[in-house]
Amino acid sequence: MLRLTTLTSVLALAATALMAEQIKVGVSPGEHAEIMDEVVKIAAPMGLDIDVVEFSDYVIPNTALADGDIQANSFQHVPYLENQMKDRGFELVVVGNTITAPMGIYSDKIDDLAKLEDGAKVAIPNDPTNGGRALLLLQDLGLLTLTEGTGLVPSPLDIADNAKGLKFLELDAAQLPRTLADADIAIINTNYAIASGLNPKNDSIAMEKSDNPYVNVIVVRKGDENLPWVKTLVEAYHSDEIKTFINEAYEGSVITSW
Repeated sequence: MLRLTTLTSVLALAATALMAEQIKVGVSPGEHAEIMDEVVKIAAPMGLDIDVVEFSDYVIPNTALADGDIQANSFQHVPYLENQMKDRGFELVVVGNTITAPMGIYSDKIDDLAKLEDGAKVAIPNDPTNGGRALLLLQDLGLLTLTEGTGLVPSPLDIADNAKGLKFLELDAAQLPRTLADADIAIINTNYAIASGLNPKNDSIAMEKSDNPYVNVIVVRKGDENLPWVKTLVEAYHSDEIKTFINEAYEGSVITSW
């Protein structure tokens, strides 16, 4: 009887695996990839087989989604998504919130922003939304003043007052951790900081406020938002197990936003 029960269980699991919906979800390195790996475990018994596809930059995941190479992605905040849809004509839809990851300032040369010298080199992301986010952080910290009305996407051209004469290096976000040997400070997205071995809570010398508009989201193609697997994906992500994993793994440097 025991053997029969065991065999029945194995067959049931095999049948579930064969019937499972299979999707590919694009992520960026760091916390987005790590969290989605945990979502895979939650989603499997729910009948959803997730193949996590890791991309090294912020541009390709939306292109891959729009082209049908993946079915969903989880790597970006809302302002970035809106900018991408406006500039590239993507027809994408938000189906659920994920996390907020405050951007941090890192340095191998100083341990306090008060020590930042005049003419210092500041490395920031070169995409409009994350570059603008970095400049807004510097403004919040009193290091520069931006022209009024620039919203969430200011560029260095929108700096009205730069008393320290800071010099900006605009680089691909994924490359910023590598600039710490040359730049005086680098403003790095949390996922790339974590992927490079930095601990946002312990290694940053300043952090963005947690109550910011940069909530990350799960995104699918327009027209797919009501498919059954989408509901399952979001439910798996929003599970208590994932919330616990995030709280324990990142200790406040990544915040759940659902």
